[in-house]
Amino acid sequence: MSTWETFKKGFDGWENSTAKVLERVLKSPSFVGPSGSALSAYMRAKAKSEATKTQLWGDVGVATKLDQERTLHLLHRLESKMLDLEERMEVLVQKLDASEARLAAHAPREGASPDPAAAPKRTKK
Repeated sequence: MSTWETFKKGFDGWENSTAKVLERVLKSPSFVGPSGSALSAYMRAKAKSEATKTQLWGDVGVATKLDQERTLHLLHRLESKMLDLEERMEVLVQKLDASEARLAAHAPREGASPDPAAAPKRTKK
């Protein structure tokens, strides 16, 4: 048997026995109850700490995380509106260009009289 196989066999045995013990401990009510209480206490303390820090920074006049999020949201909305307006403006510019091209096609030619009464009369065929 090689050194690797011996090591692997020993490791697998250790892992199996450790997993069984650890699973029993983690499912035990005497471990889960106090761990849950400790986690709850930690989360309450963290929330209180965050609220205190936010209040402190707000009192100093520095923008809090909530203030920054609101500002970023408003900036995003403004950017979206600007992009929409730019798209609408591009469409209107294209329509205006098309209208100007149509008008230019129907405009009187050089040397032609701008007065419709002076224009030669058409005869029906």
